[in-house]
Amino acid sequence: MTMNQSRPKQVSARIGGHIVADALAVHGVDTIFGVPGESYLAVLDGLYPHRDQIRYVICRQEGGAAFMADAYAKLTGKPGVVMVTRGPGATNAAVGIHTAMQDSTPMVVLVGQVGTDCLDREAFQEIDYRRMLGQCAKWVAQIDRADRIPEYMARAFQVATSGRMGPVVLALPEDVLTTEAIVGDTRCHVPVRPSPSQAQMTRLQEMLAGASHPIVIAGGSGWSVEACEQLRVFAENTGMPIACAFRRQDLLDNHHPHYVGDVGIGINPRLAERIRHADLVLAVGTRLSEMVTSAYTLLSPPSPVQTLVHVHPDAGELGKVYQADLMINAGLPEMAAALANLRIDGARWRDQLQAARSDYEQWQQRPGLFDRPGLDRLDLWQVVRTLQTALPADTILTNGAGNFATWAHRFWRYGGLRTQLAPTSGAMGYGIPAAIGAKIAAPERTVVCFAGDGDFLMNAQEFATAAQYDAGVLVIVFNNNMYGTIRMHQEREYPGRVIGTPLANPDFSDYSKAFGGFGTVVEETAQFDAALEDALAFIGRHHRPAVIELRVDAQVITPARTLDEIAGRA
Repeated sequence: MTMNQSRPKQVSARIGGHIVADALAVHGVDTIFGVPGESYLAVLDGLYPHRDQIRYVICRQEGGAAFMADAYAKLTGKPGVVMVTRGPGATNAAVGIHTAMQDSTPMVVLVGQVGTDCLDREAFQEIDYRRMLGQCAKWVAQIDRADRIPEYMARAFQVATSGRMGPVVLALPEDVLTTEAIVGDTRCHVPVRPSPSQAQMTRLQEMLAGASHPIVIAGGSGWSVEACEQLRVFAENTGMPIACAFRRQDLLDNHHPHYVGDVGIGINPRLAERIRHADLVLAVGTRLSEMVTSAYTLLSPPSPVQTLVHVHPDAGELGKVYQADLMINAGLPEMAAALANLRIDGARWRDQLQAARSDYEQWQQRPGLFDRPGLDRLDLWQVVRTLQTALPADTILTNGAGNFATWAHRFWRYGGLRTQLAPTSGAMGYGIPAAIGAKIAAPERTVVCFAGDGDFLMNAQEFATAAQYDAGVLVIVFNNNMYGTIRMHQEREYPGRVIGTPLANPDFSDYSKAFGGFGTVVEETAQFDAALEDALAFIGRHHRPAVIELRVDAQVITPARTLDEIAGRA
């Protein structure tokens, strides 16, 4: 035997479920979120020998499990893994899969399936996942041979983490999981990301040097701590103002003088005008979706008035909506490293940068809404300010969907990468499971969830998961007894014709106590400081969730206008 030859590794027969479990270990999985089902018992058994290395977090509903996996992936940079049973389990998980797709979050979803002998007979809980989830995932496949499980698993992780990241779904027929096969394991996946060419960076430098009103919009997924640091260096080396895309506000510390605001729902009108009148927009990582472009009005497709440089890790996203003047297919760490090497005299932009930053700071000031008689009892702006002052700079803030999220988007200053977990898909019910998933992944971090009353009850069952795993999260519930966002639109379009939006709610503070958590109600601003102090002290002692329920006047629907004013304008 020559020096470069080696004996093949001896491989023993294993059942399919054990091959799946071993593959998860090969690909570096340390946490799985799921709800158990009889359709994949063999995988659970295969995880038993790995129980000290791979934690299976037992969730109470598959939608919550998928949201936790999405948050875990965003927080750690590793693919989130979800395991759900066939039929109802998969349909429940679909909301999280769709969210991961729109948010470009790497995720691997393992779904139990009926045995191959029952396929295409509408067997018990049978669904063709390739048809059901085909548009909600990057790749959906079914493994019909036990000896091909390592191949499929490796491809799943490779697809989920390369290019534009996203969810992959693998269906596992029950009989395949109990069939023996003699097959070796693969190597761990290695994400593939393209790099910008020297010619592209030279052209970008020329374009920036010739611009008089440039702006950067940073967004998308796949950023690393180092890449965000390089984005900061680029901003300082060039004098560029940095705006962050919808629910990607943590890509640059919001206290940094080059951060000028977020580009999404409820955008600062001054920032919107600045983008409309820019002569060069450098969009790095963002798809320039409907939310980021204010329904495709900030930049008009297909050929914007502004000179557009579009950078994205997936070539398929470039030219998809906008025909940019320069399109660069590059991973964000690779692009950020190249940007950090650019040197441009940005002195001529200094006044613009200072004005944009001043606009942002003015946008964060206390709204006059709370000076009005009757609305000054509970000042939500002051609540956010108190939280910001009391909590660590690296606090993770999560939220789902609803007008309540405005108080986070507009008034919270995110401290840097992985301090914001929020769905760009606009999925309700995201905030609580995301907070729990984040606290499980990073127990040393402070985790706060902003939730509306309707949003809270979408996945409130996961309080049981928080209690089981000592996930001491703080939930701030904005309770106005209605689906507030829909009511706002209802009053704008059909004033006075209220139907389908009022809510009858439980006592949210008592709900938390039912799980061994902390709960209190705040109806006046002066009560909040003590409530926060008590909640944080409880979490520190007991590592259980805490709820502060804010009883909010229904008129406080936006920072700018009351519900009646919106109806009146209609």
